[in-house]
Formats: sequence, structure tokens, C-alpha cells
Amino acid sequence: MTPRTASEKPVYVRLREVIADAILAGEYGDGDPLPSVRVLAAEQGANPLTVAKAYQGFQDEGLVVVKRGVGMFVAPGAQARLRSSERNNFLKREWPEIRNRMARLGIDPADLIARA
Repeated sequence: MTPRTASEKPVYVRLREVIADAILAGEYGDGDPLPSVRVLAAEQGANPLTVAKAYQGFQDEGLVVVKRGVGMFVAPGAQARLRSSERNNFLKREWPEIRNRMARLGIDPADLIARA
């Protein structure tokens, strides 16, 4: 079985990854405003309700705070918590699949390190 490609993921999950990647990359730091639902929907070619669903997930996790009438902002400490969560997800879910695929393909981890 091969890993799911980006196009197979639900749109709100892909949007969530876009937002998370921007926060992790430092494009949006703690306390920074995030694009409005409409702006992000236009940028990503998505339905505003789908963008709102992606943002709601971050809000439920405390990674985004809403200031009524002003907009959405990255919560204090969100980048560190998101990095920790993403790291744990990678090590528990993604890495075992990658390691198993490498074994099936006969790829030695040392070869990858040598190519870096």
C-alpha cells in the first residue's frame, strides 16, 4: 500500500496542512493575524465553509484565537505546540510507514544520509 497522496485527502485537511506549514515555517508567528476565511478561500480556490472548518479545528485545539470583529490570530505558544504535535505524529504514524517502505525497497538509511 502506498501513502495517500495530497489529492486524496479531504480539502479541509489539505487546508489545515497549508496553515500548519505556514505557522511552522514562521510565516505566522505567535499573535500574528491569519488571513480571513474569504481571503484564504480565494487564495486556495476553496469554499469559505471548508476554510472555516479548517480554522475551527485549530481553534478547538487552542492554536488559533478569534477576536470578534477583528479576525483570527495565532495563539501564544501555538508554533511550539504544533511542532511537538507534528513531530509526534510523524514519529508514530508516518515514520513507521516510511521505514517499512524503505525496507521493502531495499533502501538503507545510511544511503539516504550519505545523499544529504
